[in-house]
Amino acid sequence: MSSFSNILNTTVNVLIALLVFSAIIFFHELGHFLLAKKNGIFVQEFAVGMGPTLFSFQKAETKYSLKVIPMGGYCMMLGEDEDVQDENSFSTKSVWARISVVIAGPIFNFILAFILAIVLMGMIGFDSPAITDFSETSPAKEAGVQVGDVITEYNGNKIYNFREVLVYTQFNQTGAPITLTVNRNGEEKEFTFKPEKTDSGYLMGIYSGGRVKGNAIDTLKYSVYELRYNIKTTFLSLQYLVTGKLGLKNLSGPVGIVSMMSDTIDTAKESAEGDTSIAILNVVLNMINFCVMLSANLGVMNLLPLPALDGGRTVLLLVEAIFKKKLPADKEAWINTAGFILLIGLMVVVMFQDIFKLIQ
Repeated sequence: MSSFSNILNTTVNVLIALLVFSAIIFFHELGHFLLAKKNGIFVQEFAVGMGPTLFSFQKAETKYSLKVIPMGGYCMMLGEDEDVQDENSFSTKSVWARISVVIAGPIFNFILAFILAIVLMGMIGFDSPAITDFSETSPAKEAGVQVGDVITEYNGNKIYNFREVLVYTQFNQTGAPITLTVNRNGEEKEFTFKPEKTDSGYLMGIYSGGRVKGNAIDTLKYSVYELRYNIKTTFLSLQYLVTGKLGLKNLSGPVGIVSMMSDTIDTAKESAEGDTSIAILNVVLNMINFCVMLSANLGVMNLLPLPALDGGRTVLLLVEAIFKKKLPADKEAWINTAGFILLIGLMVVVMFQDIFKLIQ
């Protein structure tokens, strides 16, 4: 019975994680869909999920489909990958109309992340960068930092929440000196010190008191900061990946992310100590947090100027806008296909890496 319960629990967790993925990708594709409709482009199929079709219906020129696998989706437009001489074709629209359709997906991801951040900040507040305690051997405390100081900069980088401090600390594992700028009773003070080497890495030995709930203006302001934090963290991760400070082993694909989400759901349930209503609330809050993070991440990744991604397609369209000459459809298709194959290859490597981590 216990084994069956574990299997059932894992299955439910995975389904929740897949539904979160589907919601994020649905919103991304919805951006493409709405801007295509706005610009008079025929959408041949708007699908939620992948694989065989479970259910579909036709309305005007568009087929709306629900697929078996609750993950992914697509918006198939007339003339998207070939020159189709039709006034409702993607290929015949102005370059700026096509750019608006292409970048709408990532922009909708940022909109979704911001809306959900408002919900999150409204329910549990923001994580203040105010210092509430120190470790026994804290180098920050020895340098003169005090309880009540609010961190405003870390090595010249603006700080708006405590997780930004943790991220910079995590990435700064060289033992190099740290310069903290803090606000102490309205006065700016700066402290420079070397982090302490511990079993967990190089640390400053500072703690924050957790979440703080504010008024409506605070909620909106810190929702912007929450979106900024997730976008900035994605760029920092890419920067460290490109420079070699992070390796491929640090990457996680859908399998790894679903596994992390499943573990988070289990932790959220355990923290409720048997109270079903609290367990549900904890799971919902954690999934909203994942949605904010993943939606912002997907927005950034899709805007990268790489073939097959929305960013790569936007670059080709901008070249067309500058030189007033359209790239032949067959060459554009070749570039996007080559990029797609490389991305699939990377995804396969990361997927097997995630699976190997799970079975270790």
